[in-house]
Amino acid sequence: MHGAPSVTYPVGRSRGAARLLTVVWALGALCAGASCYFFDSVGWRHALLLLSVLFAGAAAGIGLRRDGPGFLHFDGRLWSLATAASDASDPARSVLAARAFVALDLQSLLLLRLSEAGRPHRWLWVERQAMPERWRDLRRAVYSRPPATETGGDVWRATAPADAP
Repeated sequence: MHGAPSVTYPVGRSRGAARLLTVVWALGALCAGASCYFFDSVGWRHALLLLSVLFAGAAAGIGLRRDGPGFLHFDGRLWSLATAASDASDPARSVLAARAFVALDLQSLLLLRLSEAGRPHRWLWVERQAMPERWRDLRRAVYSRPPATETGGDVWRATAPADAP
């Protein structure tokens, strides 16, 4: 069986992610507003609810603006993320030897979690419209199983029946 192809895919600000987060935030704000309207006692709970809605909107907005352009690369084993030249002075923004996990798959929009040993996770929104001709390669790479550890070619012998020549 062949492994997934190596692929380089552009990442950055995502309109699809912005739309999705805006809709989810608006629904949450609507529910919070309905809760404040239907429950008569106005107090610290309502203030805390409204502050949490505002804080969630601000955090989502800041998180979406923070994602600058870059390239996500898969070499057949590990993932790396190279940010734009303007962010090259900040080594915390680049990710070198990481594993990618799909957190949300909406077919044309993926939320990926990059995990690099000893560093915090990095979350990326990747959308099909960034490079439609490489989208299927990216999806194959994201969903591929990691290759087995190097065993020196003994994989076949280890899985062959004991009575095989």
